[in-house]
Amino acid sequence: MRVRRELGLFAFFYASVHFATYLFLDKVVDLSAIVGDIAERPFITVGFLALVLLVPLAVTSTGGWIKRLGYRRWLRLHQLIYLAGALAVVHFIWRVKIDLSQPLTYALVLGALLAVRLVFWLRKRHS
Repeated sequence: MRVRRELGLFAFFYASVHFATYLFLDKVVDLSAIVGDIAERPFITVGFLALVLLVPLAVTSTGGWIKRLGYRRWLRLHQLIYLAGALAVVHFIWRVKIDLSQPLTYALVLGALLAVRLVFWLRKRHS
């Protein structure tokens, strides 16, 4: 559990730095240009949605939040990571225009990890 929490927080950190780079270096904090990009460019839309989904997961990653929300609600909320991961891969694939080998490798790794989770879920369900 600890490794998953740290990995999730690192994913949020990376996505935040990625967005901050876009915000400060690419758009120079021009919020209207950012909103326009989110509305008009699908790869930015899905990337931004992935970041938005990671925010509540990062905020509620502590033991205190598990107690406040109750384990079942906390677990249900944290299942959003599957959608956020898929959106991040789509963001990467749609962004790259020439050599898709790296984003497709990420997609393959995510697919393998999700397959492992599915196997564990199915085993637990049949037990």
